[in-house]
Amino acid sequence: MKGTQAMGRRAEDRAAGYVASLGWKILGRNVTNRYGELDIVAEDGPELVIVEVRYRTLGDVQSPIDSVGPKKLRALVNAGRALVRDMEWPGFWRIDLVGITADRFADESGWSLEHVRDATRGMDIPT
Repeated sequence: MKGTQAMGRRAEDRAAGYVASLGWKILGRNVTNRYGELDIVAEDGPELVIVEVRYRTLGDVQSPIDSVGPKKLRALVNAGRALVRDMEWPGFWRIDLVGITADRFADESGWSLEHVRDATRGMDIPT
């Protein structure tokens, strides 16, 4: 695994640990369907949550959260809709973003994490 891929994997592991620390039940990681890959799928009480994890190093021009644009959100919504349909999920669901910023030369204690709940805020995003 290349250095960037390894750091991305570590960031995803850290995000999964964060999600678990919130008391959410992780149902799957790197869940794929014909619309794409979902980094983390979890239950937050009665809601299904799709968590998109973004990682950037210090000094990058764009923050991890800002790197999720309309095209990516549309892909997440489409993949989420397919997952909800396939699971026959009866309740509400949402998309959360977890952005991790790291100093590539420091250990993980220097990493910062930002969490955005319900990134689409109930918007109707066309397929």
